[in-house]
Amino acid sequence: MKTIAIMQPYLFPYIGYFQLLKQVDEFIVYDDVQHIKRGWINRNNYLINGEGRLITISLFGASTTKLINEIDIQDDFRSYKKSIKEAYAKAPYFKEVYALIEDVCSFEDRNLARFITNSIEAVARYLSIDTQLVLSSSLINDKKLKGQDKILSICKMRNADRYINPIGGLELYDRAYFGANGVDLYFIKSEITPYVQYKNEFVPSLSIVDVLMFNSPKKVNEMLDRYELV
Repeated sequence: MKTIAIMQPYLFPYIGYFQLLKQVDEFIVYDDVQHIKRGWINRNNYLINGEGRLITISLFGASTTKLINEIDIQDDFRSYKKSIKEAYAKAPYFKEVYALIEDVCSFEDRNLARFITNSIEAVARYLSIDTQLVLSSSLINDKKLKGQDKILSICKMRNADRYINPIGGLELYDRAYFGANGVDLYFIKSEITPYVQYKNEFVPSLSIVDVLMFNSPKKVNEMLDRYELV
């Protein structure tokens, strides 16, 4: 049985994104869909002064009239790295994770989709996750299809027997319709595990960077395995 997931590319997203990534055989990076301004593609929350604060990466030519893979990153990451260093310099895994961040930020290809895909692959390697990533734009698919029909088309193209979606898709996708088309549909319900963030009260659902800064790869993998399929 081959299991896949399909998600838009997000830069250093929250742990649930990687929880989904780990549970599938193939992860389709959905990069040939419309860019959404003020979404989570180029920004996330980080622990700054004990609170979740938003850090945004600047883009060049971002527009809702463009596809994600038609946009480039403009940011030079100097301010971003400075903010990360100030926020996490005393975290137990700062040295290893900051090195990972510097490597990601130095990636020469500034195309938004490919840059973020590289960052997802870098985090996956750090956590020893071997799921294959595929850009949806590299697949030959019917551009006229929308919603669950497009998802099903990609599932069939990749010979997937099972498709897993975040729990938020319960109202978007019809399990019976998927089943009638030969694909088992499941939703992943994440369990967010509290962990020590300095001496602060735990702030959940921050960027994966926060999780990595305070936990070993082994511990993070234990967190990734805490979920329910419904």
